[in-house]
Amino acid sequence: MEIDISDADLAFEEEVLRNPYKLKGWLLYLDHKNTTPQALTIIYERALKSLPGSYKLWRNYLLHRTSLMKSKNPIYFQRDFDKTLVCFERALLLLHKMPQIWLMYIEFIKKQPDVTKVRRVCDRALRSLAVTQHEQVWRVYVKFAEKVGGKVAKRVYERVMQVWPERAKDFIEYCEQQEEWGWAARQLVQELNSSNPEQQQSMWMQLANILQRHAGELSDEPWDVEQVIRDGIRRFAGEKQAGALWTALAQWHIARGEIEQAQSVFEEAITQVRMVRDFAVVFDAYGEFLESVVTMEMERDIKEAISDTVENNMRTELRLVQLERLMDRRGLLANDVQLRQNSNSVQTWLKRVELWKQRSLDETRSDKARQDAYEMIKGTFEKAVSVVDAHKATQGTMSDLWLAYAQEFSEIKEKRRVLNRAIEAPIGSVRELEEIYIKYVEAELKARNVDGALAVLAQATRPPTSSGPGAHAAFRVNFNDEKVAASKRIFKSQRLWSLLVDLNELQGAIAGVKSTYERMIELRIATPQTIVNYGAFLEEQGYFEDSFRAYERGIAAFGYPVAVEIWNVYLRKFVDRYGGSHIERARDLFEQALDKCPPKYARPIYVAYGMLEETYGRTRRALAVYERATKGVGPKERLLMYRFYAAKTASLVGLAQTRQVYERGVEELGDKEALQLALEFAQVERQLGEIDRSRALFAYAAQMADPQVSPQLWDRWHSFEVVHGNEDTFKEMLRIKRSVQAKFSTDAQLIAAAAATASASAVNSGKAEMETEQIATANPDELAIDDDDL
Repeated sequence: MEIDISDADLAFEEEVLRNPYKLKGWLLYLDHKNTTPQALTIIYERALKSLPGSYKLWRNYLLHRTSLMKSKNPIYFQRDFDKTLVCFERALLLLHKMPQIWLMYIEFIKKQPDVTKVRRVCDRALRSLAVTQHEQVWRVYVKFAEKVGGKVAKRVYERVMQVWPERAKDFIEYCEQQEEWGWAARQLVQELNSSNPEQQQSMWMQLANILQRHAGELSDEPWDVEQVIRDGIRRFAGEKQAGALWTALAQWHIARGEIEQAQSVFEEAITQVRMVRDFAVVFDAYGEFLESVVTMEMERDIKEAISDTVENNMRTELRLVQLERLMDRRGLLANDVQLRQNSNSVQTWLKRVELWKQRSLDETRSDKARQDAYEMIKGTFEKAVSVVDAHKATQGTMSDLWLAYAQEFSEIKEKRRVLNRAIEAPIGSVRELEEIYIKYVEAELKARNVDGALAVLAQATRPPTSSGPGAHAAFRVNFNDEKVAASKRIFKSQRLWSLLVDLNELQGAIAGVKSTYERMIELRIATPQTIVNYGAFLEEQGYFEDSFRAYERGIAAFGYPVAVEIWNVYLRKFVDRYGGSHIERARDLFEQALDKCPPKYARPIYVAYGMLEETYGRTRRALAVYERATKGVGPKERLLMYRFYAAKTASLVGLAQTRQVYERGVEELGDKEALQLALEFAQVERQLGEIDRSRALFAYAAQMADPQVSPQLWDRWHSFEVVHGNEDTFKEMLRIKRSVQAKFSTDAQLIAAAAATASASAVNSGKAEMETEQIATANPDELAIDDDDL
């Protein structure tokens, strides 16, 4: 083939003839001669003869040849396509390591209706190129295989997954798109054996969905489907995927026509799943399965017209009974699932008892079924108390189970049997055992057996013999010590002791009540309220001296500050009983109460002591008690006590005698309290008509009152001078006010200056330390020599 060479082409011809191995000349010539395809083809061929290894020339040439074939049919223009293929083969002789040439070749040959040729070219490309470049070829190869489908796609994906196992997901998705469920299932099984556990959950669910929906298409699979699914069930027994796997296994048997095996799988599943959600999935699928079987049986009978046979009727009725029994068992089966999740859930066990109780009361059931349900109530309780761990019980306590169990019986003998077992059984806490004993006592009282109730309480409150050596071993037992068994701590239960006291009082056994209270005090179980109750009981029975001794024992046992409340009750009761007939003994009791009483708790005792002297003693002694109280109470109550002392003095001996009280209070109290008392003292002098003494008190108190902080004194002094003063006294008040104000201002300034000086000193000291550190850092070898060392 020849081309016409014009005058414009001569320069290019001369250049390529002069330098045939220079690529730039050929490229310029090709760019100039881009007129007809034939001319370009000839120039490309001439250039490649001179430069057969030029990647750029071959690439442009192949692009030129493939562009010519773009609009042509490969069947009608087979010869032209073969020529282009020859060009690709020529290029690959030297450029077989160039991935782009191979990709162009594959894309071009894919247009021809010859799958084998495409596969062979792809295989040659993979053999020629480096492994790091294979991904480019595989990307095109896989897309081509997916379009072809069938075994070609399967074989290609198998080869791809040998190099990139993670591409298995793509193959599974492709199989699902092509509805090749067998391939997808087999690949999932392979991946389950090799993938990590985190990825297996989703794969198991995917496999379960395939087996559920397309079990009929997988019935001839060579691998053991049941074994694979059961392996997944074992792996995810306690997770939510188990229900779907059980359902998939049952659907597998249904697809194979194995109805009995499918039913057996469903029955096994509802007794094995541990999640409520899985149970709901399996139960719904089981119900639909039985409904479909019943419907299928009926339709087959109608179609074959044999519905009147005895065998057929029995089979149909059997299926209906199975369906009804399944629906009837739903509550119990769901309860089983909850117990498998947590066998220590008390509320779940009680719910199970309630389900059996409903069955036993259902009149639509037969007598035998109701009796069996009643027996199951006992069986459930027995199993519950043997399974539940007392220390791990949730949603309730072990005592709740035992008490509910005892409540099921109406006869006291049966209740005793259960409650005696409960007392001996392991228990979670002492509070639970306490509750069991209380219910036991209530049951005995309900049966009108007071002696039995007392015997139960006597058993509960008896100290254990193994508490420890010594006569006082029981004292060392702490009721709240969880390290000690509950049975060894229950004897210190205040509720049980209080119940024992109440029962003895109900029986009218005074000796029993006294011995119970004495035992409580001896075991150090009694509380202050117990002491008060004991004293009140003895008082009601006429044992006044015994009640006083009980108070004294309580005071000795508890000490202060608890003893203060007992002293208040004791002293009140003593005074109410004897009045002034035992005045010396009463005084001795008050002195004992005040002897070791902390000051902050002493005021009520002082007041009661003073009231005793006012009522039955002498006024002088009462005022002496109040005077002691001003020193014996706490600092926060001294002002209040001085006011009380002054008020009592005024009422008993007259207002004029309060001067000594106020004078001593103003001297002894702090400035703030003394200021308030001085104002009250001034008011007293004003009432007595002593205007000058009242003014002097105002002047004295003014030295403690900053006008900016305590303006009430100055306001009251101002009002006083307006009523009783004159111009001179008013000016004197103003002068004192200015001097006091100047004094407090000077004090404030001095305090501020002292604080500023201290702060500046601290800052200078810090700077000096920093400078010393900087010098030491600058010259670490410098010797530190003080003047004392010279």
